[in-house]
Amino acid sequence: MKLLGILMCIIIFIGICAAEETEYFDWKGSQLYAAKNYTDALAYFNQAVAQDPNYVNAWVHKGDTERILKDYNVSIQSYYNALQLDGSNAAAWSGIAESYMAVKSYSNATIAASKATELNNQSKNYWYREGRLLQLQGMYEESVAKFDGAIALDPNYKEALYLKGITQMALGNYEDAKALFDQALVVDPNYKQAYLGKGLALHADGKLVEAQQEYDKALEIDPGYSSAKISKMHALMAMNKPREAFGMLI
Repeated sequence: MKLLGILMCIIIFIGICAAEETEYFDWKGSQLYAAKNYTDALAYFNQAVAQDPNYVNAWVHKGDTERILKDYNVSIQSYYNALQLDGSNAAAWSGIAESYMAVKSYSNATIAASKATELNNQSKNYWYREGRLLQLQGMYEESVAKFDGAIALDPNYKEALYLKGITQMALGNYEDAKALFDQALVVDPNYKQAYLGKGLALHADGKLVEAQQEYDKALEIDPGYSSAKISKMHALMAMNKPREAFGMLI
């Protein structure tokens, strides 16, 4: 009986040491990941999951690293390995969404992104990502609700205000779009994309002079902003000013 007790203690001790070693591998990998040494980080995460295949965080971190290294299909499998152990791991669902986005599989990305938001509905970035994905698929009305979710969490979320404005333009709601671009510009007066968006809304509404003024504001911030240059050229051509339009090419 005494020998059995000693053996049990040894087994327990070995188990504790193995667990600590696995945590060390994951910690070391995370340090290297933070330092952008992704190849060495991945080696440590591989060691962690080899040591303990049930270590959820190591699978997630492994997936993150594989995704950064653009090994998207492998990263998706790592995230699914994490989800087999913990189906409510929001970080794993989020990683799957990012990997599917990278390969432009937007429908699959949307499913994963929706699950991540459901599990962590206090993340403004999760709401924003869902809005972007729906917008990319032309599901404009559905995307508005997601951008609203992001803005509810952060009224100064300029990127969400901007993309909601783009969505409203796609729906033909130009006044609503302009109001959203103005809101984004209150947050950041140097947000060139919002000036461009406002110009496009005015342009689509037939207000060419006002549109040109907004394009000019964007170009004051970034003289090389090609989208604003091209949009201004179209406005000048529409105003029958071909000389000025072609002069922008010089």
